[in-house]
Amino acid sequence: MVCVSICTAADFKISGVCVGFNSGDQFWGIILGEHPDGCRGRILGSYPKTRECDPTLPRQTRDKIPTLPPRWLVIRRLSFWPPMIDKINSLQLQGESELVAAKSPAQVEIWRTKYLGTNGELKALMSLLKDAPRDQKPELGKRLNELKLQLEASFESQKNLLGTAPKGPVIDVTEPGVTLGEGRRHILSRTIDEIIDVFGQMGFAVADGPEVEDEWHNFTALNIPEGHPARDATDNFYMGEQSGVKRLLRTQTSTVQIRAMETQPLPLKVVAVGRVYRPDTHDATHFSMFHQIEGLCVDRNLSLVDLKTALLQFAHAYFGKDAEVRMRPSFFPFTEPSAEVDMKMHIRGQWQWVEIGGCGMVDPNVFAAVGIDPEEWRGYAFGLGIERIAMRRYGISDIRWLFENDARFLRQF
Repeated sequence: MVCVSICTAADFKISGVCVGFNSGDQFWGIILGEHPDGCRGRILGSYPKTRECDPTLPRQTRDKIPTLPPRWLVIRRLSFWPPMIDKINSLQLQGESELVAAKSPAQVEIWRTKYLGTNGELKALMSLLKDAPRDQKPELGKRLNELKLQLEASFESQKNLLGTAPKGPVIDVTEPGVTLGEGRRHILSRTIDEIIDVFGQMGFAVADGPEVEDEWHNFTALNIPEGHPARDATDNFYMGEQSGVKRLLRTQTSTVQIRAMETQPLPLKVVAVGRVYRPDTHDATHFSMFHQIEGLCVDRNLSLVDLKTALLQFAHAYFGKDAEVRMRPSFFPFTEPSAEVDMKMHIRGQWQWVEIGGCGMVDPNVFAAVGIDPEEWRGYAFGLGIERIAMRRYGISDIRWLFENDARFLRQF
């Protein structure tokens, strides 16, 4: 199809698409239209700048149109493939209008995918170029490239205006959050802190020592000689020798008492808390690792009265004012005299006597081992089982539950 010669708008059904050019004092309009005979082409008209571009042009003005410049003659004679040019113009109008209607970065990104994406509208339109007449392909290709650049520029402008689309899930900061469960300290940690607090009010300082000990601190200094059954390999966790010294996991926190008397000035009043290890078979009342708290007081003129008073003050402060203490004669290598300690405490609605540890006056041989004169200084010592206290206080019947880390059990306390 070839453009018709210069003719009036009366001969055409105007499509409404008009492109204008300025040349001197004239406005040259190119209006796409359809001829009644089926010929499609362009109407060229001359209008003064001061007048509105009116697509209708009287027939008698046809001969008055001035001679066109060479580039306009080329335009007048150019042929167009109607289906292709209509789709280009339609895509431009539709794309621009939809982009303006996009009000969020996400909507702009959807628009880009629809029009500029690999499988977008523009790509589909370009694929039709191969079916256009050969003489029209250069001009149609140019028009498609111009459309692409224009759509890309419009996209960048709208994207910058609205900001970059967020990546990943969008979080509504005004939505109520998920309530996190509150943690709590382990029952043994709480029990240790409570006991230390009581003895702290009684004037005891906290001492600490290593869990891997040598035989001298764990046995010899505590008046446990070579060949004593307490040194047997079946009752201890030996770890071999280091520089000719046998090492083992400590079996009681009494080792910290020895270290305190070696390094701290007298008089002395300390409690030592920590883990101890013995190869016991695990059952409801025994475990191979457990916790002890041991107290030591060294001063002049101390007696069993001071020892029992300290234990009674602890019982009243920790188990209540109605708690009682009784001492039963016993034997420990590092104390003389020695006694088992029972405390009467409230368990499951009734008062019961419970064996809770051992105690006694520090043996003179222990003082001699650390260079303290037993004729001038006296001392008392006691040891209590942390697990035993916690189990009796909270009604726990199996020591293994304390170390299984079952949150259902631990949340009860």
